[in-house]
Amino acid sequence: MENIIILGSGPAGCTAAIYAARAGLKPLMVEGLQPGGQLTQTTDIENFPGFPEPVNGMALVEAMRKQALRVGARCVPGTVARCELEGEVKKLWLDNGAELSCRALVIATGAAARWLGLPSEKALMGRGVSACATCDGAFFQNESVAVVGGGDTAAEDALFLARIASHVTLVHRRDALRASPIMARRVLENPKITVRWNAVVEEVLGDQFVTGVKLRDVATSEMSTLDATGLFVAIGHAPNTAVFKGQLALDGEGYIVAEHCHTSVEGVFAAGDVQDRRYRQAVTAAGSGCMAALEAARWLEAAGYSSLNDANERE
Repeated sequence: MENIIILGSGPAGCTAAIYAARAGLKPLMVEGLQPGGQLTQTTDIENFPGFPEPVNGMALVEAMRKQALRVGARCVPGTVARCELEGEVKKLWLDNGAELSCRALVIATGAAARWLGLPSEKALMGRGVSACATCDGAFFQNESVAVVGGGDTAAEDALFLARIASHVTLVHRRDALRASPIMARRVLENPKITVRWNAVVEEVLGDQFVTGVKLRDVATSEMSTLDATGLFVAIGHAPNTAVFKGQLALDGEGYIVAEHCHTSVEGVFAAGDVQDRRYRQAVTAAGSGCMAALEAARWLEAAGYSSLNDANERE
């Protein structure tokens, strides 16, 4: 029986582990399907505090992991295949056959960006292909970029990039934006944004870095090439919450509903992108990981479990 288990090893999970370990809770961190989370797919990060020079995403999350282990956290591989969250004891079954149980659980399983599924997109990921305009937009100062999508996320990304890039082309497969009316109007009225209607990306062009995209007109099947040094895929994110359906309150898009990191089940907390559909930044994920660990520690203390004793013992 563990005092606390943390699911996920990205910025939220690692930060939660650091704070839980420093509270004497001896946390166990389950690494998840993608150890380190989405941050490991980012090359240079310039917006995480404390680094005057760009830091590699993999290096940053590995430093977080090492810090968590140094202060007393433990780490095991695996993802949750099945769970039972109601009751005093939270039970977890991992895909590798391991069975775990705990009093408090922090879910920091993150969210995965939806991609186009093109081999060329995958080959150039981190070299001009991105799913986070606010993370990577600064690298495209005064350059021409493309955004794929038609919802609010795509509109927000296009407007954000229009402040940085020389020009933004928004590629949408329909003849009208799905974004809210006010966001759509802002996009259409911005002189630095052009919308390519009824178009889909067939291929991302470039050898070492993105040089453009090949587009197909969905009405005529006509092919064309758009010059661009960056491609931002903004077709949504999918929170990694499938295993928690029916056990936790989720919103319409599958994100965990949490208030001050508390979920709908006592003793279960959520942190990072799994409950944040708005910001999705490494620094906000880390901050919520801190909050989740503090809330879990307070909850365990209020429930009568000593932070320094085994979880089976009550004070």
